[in-house]
Amino acid sequence: MTPQARAQSDEALLRRFLALDALARARRVLLFYGMGEEPETGRLLPLLTAQGKELCLPRCRSGGVLELRRYLGESSLIRHRFGMLEPSEDCPLVDAAWPELALIPAVCYDAQGWRLGRGGGFYDRFLARYSGQTVGLCREALLQDQVPREEHDRAVGLVLTERRTLTGVAGRRRTD
Repeated sequence: MTPQARAQSDEALLRRFLALDALARARRVLLFYGMGEEPETGRLLPLLTAQGKELCLPRCRSGGVLELRRYLGESSLIRHRFGMLEPSEDCPLVDAAWPELALIPAVCYDAQGWRLGRGGGFYDRFLARYSGQTVGLCREALLQDQVPREEHDRAVGLVLTERRTLTGVAGRRRTD
């Protein structure tokens, strides 16, 4: 994508995420700080903080463990060796059940909510023990008919593109 097309895509994806009823209802939200070709989700941090949301971000640990830590402002973020910004160890640790809504990163999604990650399994392990609402952002140009998946893979409940909201298999199993 050209930088202009990517910026337009980011704007549409973030606007659609901010308009979600599930986000309006949630008090505690897990975000990720987008890197590389991912949407610039870091722009959500000050917006949601201003709305009074309590935020946490992932911190990747050895052994494929994803821990969640409270977001305490930009100054509390450090750069991980994989390149993304994450909370420092000074940020309070929170349980996987703490966020009511989780924004989950992926290289791409399919229309059923299955994700192609970066291969570390961090988020699949997290999703296996998380029961809250899950959302993925996917550029329409990257939305797949079907992504390869294995037994340990986990889907999200909603996939947002610039134009569509798709209910994934995880969302269809929900009762709320």
